[in-house]
Amino acid sequence: MRGKLLILGLLLAILSLIPLEAAGQEVYVAKISGIIDPFVARYVRQAIESASEGGAICLIIELDTPGGTDTAMRDIVQNIMNSPVPVVVYVSPQGARAASAGLFIAMAAHITAMAPGTNIGAAHPVGIGEPITGTLETKVTQDAAAYIRAIAQERGRNAEWAEQAVRESASITAQEALEKKVIDLIAPDLQELLRLIDGKKVKVGGREVTLATAGAPLRRLTMSWTDNLLHSLVNPDVAYILLSLGIMGIIAEFYNPGTFIPGMTGIICLILAFVALGSLPVNWGGIALIILAIILFLLDIKVTGFALSVGGAISFVLGSLMLFSPWPTASPAMPSVRVSWWLVAIMTAAFLGFFLFAASAVWRAQRRKALTGLDVVIGARGWATSDLNPLGTVLVKSEEWTAEAVEPPILKGEVIEVVGREGMRLKVKKAQQSSPSR
Repeated sequence: MRGKLLILGLLLAILSLIPLEAAGQEVYVAKISGIIDPFVARYVRQAIESASEGGAICLIIELDTPGGTDTAMRDIVQNIMNSPVPVVVYVSPQGARAASAGLFIAMAAHITAMAPGTNIGAAHPVGIGEPITGTLETKVTQDAAAYIRAIAQERGRNAEWAEQAVRESASITAQEALEKKVIDLIAPDLQELLRLIDGKKVKVGGREVTLATAGAPLRRLTMSWTDNLLHSLVNPDVAYILLSLGIMGIIAEFYNPGTFIPGMTGIICLILAFVALGSLPVNWGGIALIILAIILFLLDIKVTGFALSVGGAISFVLGSLMLFSPWPTASPAMPSVRVSWWLVAIMTAAFLGFFLFAASAVWRAQRRKALTGLDVVIGARGWATSDLNPLGTVLVKSEEWTAEAVEPPILKGEVIEVVGREGMRLKVKKAQQSSPSR
């Protein structure tokens, strides 16, 4: 019995030497890819909350972004700097970047790492929709420079270079960032990152925390399907497709009223397109050209020839190419957002096909009516809607026609029968039966 108690005591003593915070803890991992928007900001906030509630060792944010909106960026920075758990920003995979808003997010982390072959910087502020210039640009730049300098000083990083990245759109590689003390380390992959940050001390909420990440299990946090869907819409190609399909749906409903499906689909696509356009640098001149193209396509249905359709196609292509191109040219820090050439070609062909099909359908219907519409009423019966002596009007097959009585007079209200036509004028006589068939 004494031996068993001695062994138990030794086991308890050994267990007491193991750091309690390492027992059963995990490293949470979140991934940011694409433009920084409100949906990404909400995702980061939820990831920090989950890591805190789950007692995570730290939260690693894998980052690859060309930039994004100032509001979403500041929301993310505030959540990182006030996080109750250590936050590690890891610019990865190879070929990734932390540009513009991504620089602020990387600088705010307790530990910042980059994969080889990545770059960081180019954070000069630019406008969404149109560039900011003059006094407003000076104010915004001064504010952004002070903001990045404060973040860098708080985290003990190179505040001078950070300010240069804002004022002059400076951008550097991972190795240069390490040498300039912009980041803390370079790691080729996530496992190596865990090994390198193991044992590092960071200040979180006024207390010093030692990271124990070597061999720690990973728990990946995914964005909710709704936020992921909305975030995926903030893409120039996706927004362009939704805008085009929405316009097509509305026009299809206009030409076929009462079907509802094209109209509802078009409205949904337009709403989603506006959600995407709200987070993208839209050129409203491009929008105007696309609207002009639609007007030209519609007018071409009412006239002969295809001159307006050709003009509409040119206007649509120009509007598509200008859709996300501010004027004048913006700073290189602006995220590269433009519609792909192949997508412009496909959607232009789709619009041309759509309207040419509609035009041909209308033309066939009008031609059929012109050729046969008058002949089918010969032999039909109707009523005289005015006295015919010999000219007047009649109602045949629910349509009112100009008519000439072959045996005048025919009084208003009398039943008539169509016996012939001359151009758009019917020739009628009194019918033998008392009332026409309906």
